[in-house]
Amino acid sequence: MSRSLEQWLTYQTQVHPQAIDLGLERLRIVLARLHWKQPSVPVVTVAGTNGKGSVTAYCTSILEAAGYRVGTFTSPHLRDYRERIRIHDRLVTEKELLWAFGLIEGACAAAESISLTYFEYNALAAFLIFEAAGVDAWVLEVGMGGRLDAVNIVDASVAVVVSIGLDHQAFLGNTLAEIAREKAGIFRGGRAAVLGSRDPVPVLAEIAEAVGAPVKRLGVEFDYRRGDGGGWDFKGRRWNLPALPQPALAGNTQFSNAAAALAALEELEPALRIPAAAVVRGLAAARLVGRFQVISAVAGGPQWILDVAHNPDSARVLGENLRGSSVAGKTLAVCGILADKDAPAIAAQIRDCFDAWWLVSTDGARGSSAVELAARIDGAVQGPLYTAHDVADACAAAAAAAVDGDRIVVFGSFHIVGPAFDWLEAKGFLPPGALPEYTGTPRG
Repeated sequence: MSRSLEQWLTYQTQVHPQAIDLGLERLRIVLARLHWKQPSVPVVTVAGTNGKGSVTAYCTSILEAAGYRVGTFTSPHLRDYRERIRIHDRLVTEKELLWAFGLIEGACAAAESISLTYFEYNALAAFLIFEAAGVDAWVLEVGMGGRLDAVNIVDASVAVVVSIGLDHQAFLGNTLAEIAREKAGIFRGGRAAVLGSRDPVPVLAEIAEAVGAPVKRLGVEFDYRRGDGGGWDFKGRRWNLPALPQPALAGNTQFSNAAAALAALEELEPALRIPAAAVVRGLAAARLVGRFQVISAVAGGPQWILDVAHNPDSARVLGENLRGSSVAGKTLAVCGILADKDAPAIAAQIRDCFDAWWLVSTDGARGSSAVELAARIDGAVQGPLYTAHDVADACAAAAAAAVDGDRIVVFGSFHIVGPAFDWLEAKGFLPPGALPEYTGTPRG
């Protein structure tokens, strides 16, 4: 059966009885039918509650600056499904996706009608496309957890766990130790395990040592030191890199994210040689849409900041970034949070950052109405709470209330930040280069 990309994506949301069904056995069976083998090129796998998108972006950018062709897998997407799979300097094409989905569907049918989830189709398509493209390295962002995540079917050359926080408790556990145990499932014997926090949950190192993975901890086996003017130094097992440029992504936490990326990349030598000049270029060139992304004011209007902070730890970082950046006027929020997120805890981290809130409903099985969200955070924040029909209405209302010198922060679910970019683009508020080029291919 011939399907369009949109039809394939709709089908993938319906074919498996559970939207999230963690486990690797179905994938092993399907990949065996496809005669798939582990990649012959270096692979970096990145997990964590927060920061994994940034580490992935730095790894990709630095490898590309060194002249390598990189396949990068991330999730979820903001506006276009194809954002999830990048081949070197471009998004995956619709033709490549249709080819990969067809192969996967055929293997599922041959394997006694095994069905896969939406995310599993996504991950397997990335693996097939990277293999076919003959890239020099893979950089894979783990979707949820680690041990049972589809990405973990790949035996990575080096694995990174950036941070551990309370998120996805229904699937990963209710304590930091339980969640860390799931994240640590990406470690492999004889291959470095990079821990990107100065205070890692102890079970991470315990599991790494148990499987025979050399542990690299921030502040112990690798570290960084910030200097004057935004520069910084990195010291790792192999690399000693002084006077590096400030990471391109905004926020103080980006220094530790960049250091974790360097700690991972130095493990790829000698298979991939990465000169210091490539590190410098890559750090400066890294891009990650929707992570404390600042859109400058246009024609006397407000500044816009878009951030996919959607759990208490990422909200804490958002609050630190907002408090650390000055604004002449008020700060207004456009916010939407899924029902299974701890909205009161998120609000508590940023309660003093906003003068008024416009709340938006989120769709889908995990969605929450704006009215429900208002009830959940009422009393936990400062300033009035307004509800809006959708993201466009919320952005328009906040923009109408803002004056020169104000800023509007759109945050929460990817389902909120993506449509906000659509609205900003339609209104002509986005400068060139603020978003990836989609080359006219239909969005999924």
